[in-house]
Amino acid sequence: QLLEAKASLSLARTRHALQLQQAKAQMNNMVPKKQFEQLKTSLKEEQCKAQQLQENLHLQAEQTGRQLVRTQEEHKHLLQAAMEQAEGLEHSLRSAEAVLAERAAQLKDAEAQLSRNKLLIEDLCEEKRGFAMALQAAELKQKSTEEKNQLLEEQAVALKQLIGKITPASLS
Repeated sequence: QLLEAKASLSLARTRHALQLQQAKAQMNNMVPKKQFEQLKTSLKEEQCKAQQLQENLHLQAEQTGRQLVRTQEEHKHLLQAAMEQAEGLEHSLRSAEAVLAERAAQLKDAEAQLSRNKLLIEDLCEEKRGFAMALQAAELKQKSTEEKNQLLEEQAVALKQLIGKITPASLS
């Protein structure tokens, strides 16, 4: 039992010495209290800074979100205005196309009328030529008739003179 107690004591001493060595090693690895307090203070400051940065980041995110919403609304309004303008331009284009189609139809009608008028003018020119020739023939005929009339009148005058000369002689 004594040997057992001695062995137990020796084992306990060895364990104690080991624990003492470990405790000393831990104490050597430990930070002094002053430095620990400084580190603790630094940690709190860094945590406060981190929290402030997080709050600032959150505020910036909210502002960016609001700005994004405003920008989206502006883009929406601009898009709507552009669409309305495009619709107006499309309506104007359709109106202009209708006016152009109407003018084109009027021009076609005018062109057709012009063609008909050209044909009528050509017909009138042909008739005019015919009338001019007929007039010329009539003038020639009239001149010839006038010449014949004049000749007949001269003959009548000569005949009157002759009768005038013959009648007194035959009466006597």
